[in-house]
Amino acid sequence: MRNQFDFYGLKSPVRREIQKSLFQKHLLPPRDDISAVVTKLWNRPERENQYMAQELAKKCLKPIEIEDYALFEFMITHKSWWDTVDFIAANLVGPYFKTLPGQRDSITGKWLSTDNMWLQRTVLLFQLKYKNALDTDFLADTIHSLTGSEEFFINKAIGWILREYSKTNPQWVRQFVQ
Repeated sequence: MRNQFDFYGLKSPVRREIQKSLFQKHLLPPRDDISAVVTKLWNRPERENQYMAQELAKKCLKPIEIEDYALFEFMITHKSWWDTVDFIAANLVGPYFKTLPGQRDSITGKWLSTDNMWLQRTVLLFQLKYKNALDTDFLADTIHSLTGSEEFFINKAIGWILREYSKTNPQWVRQFVQ
């Protein structure tokens, strides 16, 4: 993590066990309070708090609501690094756009037009789990708009989404890269 963040020092299996006990239905905050709880956790210095916050959002932001993207954008643009951004892209933003497809183009257009590589990376990766539902035209347009980027994390994301989609549609990926 390049000394980017403070840590409590909890190993992932221990953190997951703690989460499991805290995420019992009777202990979870009401849906209306999730954004505030996630934001409070996100603002704490130790990285395990961001991990807990994103897992809480995944578990509790159901049903997905139109204004949830503002929380996701906050999470992507604050304390940004690949470990959280990739989770948010695939597990929060991906389901958001599947549930509310009419929001996709305006939000992703805004994110692509920023200089924030983490928002751009999210646009590349939110379809990671879509398999046959992946929008190839959208993906191709996104990749073309970011081709030539000097950012390691953008180029890595392009390779990752293509590799992942090649498991579903290798012919499309072969044609695209030629």
